[in-house]
Amino acid sequence: MSDPAPNSELMSSLANLIRGLSALFWGLPVALLSCVQPDVFNWFKPFGFLIPPAATGLLLYGTRQLSFFQKQERVWLKSVDTTAVLAMINLGLSPFLYFWNQFPGNPFFGQSVGLMALTGLGFLLCLNHLLYRLATMLPDEMLRHETRIFTAFNSGLLAVLSLLVLSFFFMQYVRFVPRPLLRVMDLGRPIMLVFLVLLPLAMTMTLLWKTKETILASVFRGQK
Repeated sequence: MSDPAPNSELMSSLANLIRGLSALFWGLPVALLSCVQPDVFNWFKPFGFLIPPAATGLLLYGTRQLSFFQKQERVWLKSVDTTAVLAMINLGLSPFLYFWNQFPGNPFFGQSVGLMALTGLGFLLCLNHLLYRLATMLPDEMLRHETRIFTAFNSGLLAVLSLLVLSFFFMQYVRFVPRPLLRVMDLGRPIMLVFLVLLPLAMTMTLLWKTKETILASVFRGQK
């Protein structure tokens, strides 16, 4: 008679886990679109300013849902909490995207957006390590292998991108940097976005989807 309770608790934690992975999967592209495409504010007038907080709030919700899984694993919960803190910072900074879009010359808004860019990259990096820790707790060797490779590759790309973002904002406030160099960096931002942002984002979404499908397959296989 004691079996149904643990099984019910496990199924509830798995449901939260799947819900969190789904929220993260859909929240990542919406957050990227609203953060790097200023025209998105004009598409949904007069509520365009709500899109970045809604997207980052969805990421925070998805991250917190993961904390219901394996509550006894301290390393796992610590990773979830670290990722959730970065998601919370992104949520707090997200309104400045709208204000910066309306007043691009304001230095305070620009610095807030720059800080959000760094915390956003940190969130994506922590999320990759979080998915790797999750994969180590799941009974799928192929998923663990793929997650290990993708996480290592994404970590390298995100580290390079973080250094480039820091260099870009540093050069904007240093007077002796030649203007042609700043123009080259401005022209190179689309390429940087495609190869250093979209690529790790796409691979992270792939890991989220594969992890969710692996959990669903294990649940249905266990119920047969």
